[in-house]
Amino acid sequence: MKILVFGAGVLGCLHAARLHEAGHDVALLARGDRLAALRRDGVRIAEGNATAVRRVPVPVVGRPDDAYDLTLVLVRAHQVDAVTESLRDVGGDVLFLLNWAAGAPPLRAALGPERVLLGFPVIGGGTLDGDLVRARPAGLAERLIRMPVGASAARLAPLARAFRAAGITARAEPRIDAWLATHAAFEVPLGQAALAAGGPAALADDPDAVRVLLRRLRESLAALPTPPVPRAFDAVRTLPEGLLVAVLRRFLRSSAAVHSGLSDTSPSAAAEYEHLAAQLRGYPAA
Repeated sequence: MKILVFGAGVLGCLHAARLHEAGHDVALLARGDRLAALRRDGVRIAEGNATAVRRVPVPVVGRPDDAYDLTLVLVRAHQVDAVTESLRDVGGDVLFLLNWAAGAPPLRAALGPERVLLGFPVIGGGTLDGDLVRARPAGLAERLIRMPVGASAARLAPLARAFRAAGITARAEPRIDAWLATHAAFEVPLGQAALAAGGPAALADDPDAVRVLLRRLRESLAALPTPPVPRAFDAVRTLPEGLLVAVLRRFLRSSAAVHSGLSDTSPSAAAEYEHLAAQLRGYPAA
């Protein structure tokens, strides 16, 4: 299977590296200085704050050609319009693995209903330290969680085989639009609160701010027109405030939070949260 990974950030690099090491014909799309660095040094990965660096020589391209079986899109939500424009004339399935709350219809309108799949990445996470990917160390939960993809079992089967070779287990999620909207309804208040505080650890040190965050989370989930998917998110609306504040503060201090997008205080992170918030206001998609 010939695969293009569109997006050379942390998640794009980690997916491309895993698929390349599993023996797939993979190309990673990058531009500008990032393209030059990846061509020179390959994908460089370190776990957390470790000094040991692994170099994976993933082939890198500056633009897509028209001969891929599968394109994985791992970019921020506000960058998707530019991606779909670049992929209009590129053949093969397109699997969007990202934060997204507008549903599949706008993507299928742009690229064709037979090509577009939606899902959410479950591996990795981490930060970019210059050109070095500092990957979040994999925990037990990450190894057990299966990647949700909005596809029938039959359509998912060939993709699942490719992912399985790279250590990623995929599953069919028939309610993927609701799943992604639920995730965004949780992610937006959490990310904006961490951004305002200067990072997850700083947010955890302010219990009053965490209480405000919890109220925003509850309001955001309650605004969804359908029950949360998965239903476990109902716990945010029903468990006692004191318990949830303690759980949130512990999570915000964890390595999972520190080595994640919650630590990103860049303008691009803020733009993504605003874009997702606008999508949620218009959910469900027409």
